[in-house]
Amino acid sequence: MTTNATIAQKAARRKLTLLELASDLDNVSKACKIMGYSRQQFYEIRRNFQTIGSEALLDKVRGPRNPHPSRLSEELEQVLLDYCLEYPTQGSLKVSQQLLLRGIHIGAGAIRGVWQRHNLLSKHQRLLRLEQHARETGMELSEQEIRLLERFDPEFRERHIQADFTGQLVAIDTFMVGNLKGIGKVYLQTVVDCHSRYAWGHLYNSKIPITSVHVLNERVLPFFEEHGARIHTILSDNGREFCGRPDQHPFELFLQLEDIEHRTTQVRRPQSNGIVERLHRTLLDEHFRIVGRTKFYESIDEMQVDLDGYLKIYNQERAHQGRNMNGRTPYQAFIDGLLVEEKEAG
Repeated sequence: MTTNATIAQKAARRKLTLLELASDLDNVSKACKIMGYSRQQFYEIRRNFQTIGSEALLDKVRGPRNPHPSRLSEELEQVLLDYCLEYPTQGSLKVSQQLLLRGIHIGAGAIRGVWQRHNLLSKHQRLLRLEQHARETGMELSEQEIRLLERFDPEFRERHIQADFTGQLVAIDTFMVGNLKGIGKVYLQTVVDCHSRYAWGHLYNSKIPITSVHVLNERVLPFFEEHGARIHTILSDNGREFCGRPDQHPFELFLQLEDIEHRTTQVRRPQSNGIVERLHRTLLDEHFRIVGRTKFYESIDEMQVDLDGYLKIYNQERAHQGRNMNGRTPYQAFIDGLLVEEKEAG
């Protein structure tokens, strides 16, 4: 890395070379032309060298050598950085006004200077710092902080889903496709293996516990059994179709019967995790909105046939670039995940 001192030394050597060249050639004009200096610069350099010595050849570096006198102290800078962990989306003016209410006077310009030095000028950068701080210190994020991170970073929930092999964690969620003329409300029960991203989906007229049991019993579990695998844990939100009294709720009873652990998201919001939500957005953009403009459905069964066709391509023919997918299809990742489980079991 080139420093100001190094640059000054190089300039001093060029000036000394200029003086020596002019002496050897006995021609000031020719020496100045070769070295890229004017005659006026040459005479000024020679005069300074003759009166002061070699120190005159060094260019003076402008600006303060120490931190700028108006720069914030380390204590105030830390107060500002701590405040920005608490309120990462506030702008510099808002932060300045809020700190003033606490008796701390820091101008908006000084705040932006601190952010620039710490690479925190954008909201997104400050939110990433909050997430990194929570990960390193084990700090528990509040509901509001989680919502902010999810809003600015769609991958946030997905990064916090850990599944090392096929069937270790399977997510299930309900998604309302729409209210179609002649059919009524259409709901999609979506199931995704969090390790491989392999997806199953079944359409229903309602979202009740029996539909969530049906999609597992008719589509998901048979597929796992066909490949000699099992589901260890189901992840869902706190919806009524998934949660209830363990001794009465159909979905809870079904999981107990199949010896599957049931996990729910800790915060009360409709989403279950980022993997399922991303699939829902993909289904809307690449399937439902497209076929909805080109085809008129008369029954859910017709919709299911087209959905099955899309999911076949999605699972077996389409390369995925999600976390740990590396261009594999979900089916390839599903099979690879079986081998990982066998190694861990062995």
